Order: sequence, then structure tokens, then C-alpha cells
Amino acid sequence: MQTGQQICLFDGSNFVFDAEITQTDKKQVRVKVTEQRLEDLESPLNFHLGQVISRGEKMEFTIQKSIELGVNTITPLISERCGVKLDKERLEKKVQQWQKIAIAACEQCGRNRIPQIRPVMNLEAWCAEPEQGIKLNLHPRASQSINTLSLPVKDIRLLIGPEGGLSQEEIDMTARHHFTDILLGPRVLRTETAALTAIAALQIRFGDLG
Repeated sequence: MQTGQQICLFDGSNFVFDAEITQTDKKQVRVKVTEQRLEDLESPLNFHLGQVISRGEKMEFTIQKSIELGVNTITPLISERCGVKLDKERLEKKVQQWQKIAIAACEQCGRNRIPQIRPVMNLEAWCAEPEQGIKLNLHPRASQSINTLSLPVKDIRLLIGPEGGLSQEEIDMTARHHFTDILLGPRVLRTETAALTAIAALQIRFGDLG
């Protein structure tokens, strides 16, 4: 881009800024802001996704698409069957990389608040955190579905397990922390498919999709 071109900026405050490039060099770009306006594209839901870390690019895909669907907060989790084994330093670098993906996802979908990618947590520690609203765990043999959940809902904490699923001990643990098991349908979904399907279904029922 060159001097004189118009650009649109955002800084996470829910405002967007129309601006003109006034100077460029190899290390920086200077702009003049011409207009500031509030553009609130946030979901009415306070949506916290707890995603057990998946392998390869699946975790990046889940983070990117869940942000496009309106998730506010994402906590990467370690569970018994988590297929990713990284030391603390490499996990911290992963979180930094995932936060950059979150920013890029906001640029793509037009969100002006940047969701938080929290530090990696142990599954039980995350489940034990106090939370308002409903706490949901996907389970292929659950008796409830998203359509049977009672209205209204504002705060959602959604747990998505690893590619091998949660162990029975972990499922029992989520019940002790008052998670409700829900069923998406008759087919077993991959972890990244399950996350995005559940988020979309919850946004349709309680949020701003539809």
C-alpha cells in the first residue's frame, strides 16, 4: 500500500477507524485517522470454549472458525487422551501463535473485539472454575440436546474433548462440576467438527445466527 491510500483500522475497543496513509518506510506506517465509529458485531452470548488441544492444523482451524462464529474466550485444555505432548515453553509459543490467528480471524469476519486465548489448563482445573450460566459437555450417549435446553441463555461454557474422547473418569468429573451432557445427533463427529457444529447450533438457538 502507498501514501494516500485509505484503510480501516481496529484496536480491540469495538471501534473502527477510517484512516489515510501519510507515510511509509520499511519499519512503520503512519496514518491520519479521519473518522471513528462504533461497530458492535459481538454475539449477545458470552461464549467460552474449552477445547482439548488437537493435533496439526486442527486446533488452528477450530480457533479461527469458532471466532468467526462469535466465541469470546478460548481455553486450550490438556486431558487424559490429549494427543499433543509439548513442554511448557512450546505451549506458551503455541498460545502466542493462536492469539495471532484470533486477530486474523477478527480481520476476516469484521469483529472489533479480539477474543482471548487463555493459557493452557488442565481439564479438571478448567471445569472447576466458577462460571455463571450453563456448562455443556458433548457426549454421544447424552439424553438432552441443544433444543431441549431452557431459554433464556446468556453465558455458555462449552467443553469439547480430544480426538479419542473423554475418559469415563473425566465424564464423571464434569458431572461433579455441574456440566450438562448434550447430544448433537446420531453420528460421532471429529473434535473440530463437533466444536463448530455445537457453537453454530447454540448461536442459532440462543444467539444471533439464523
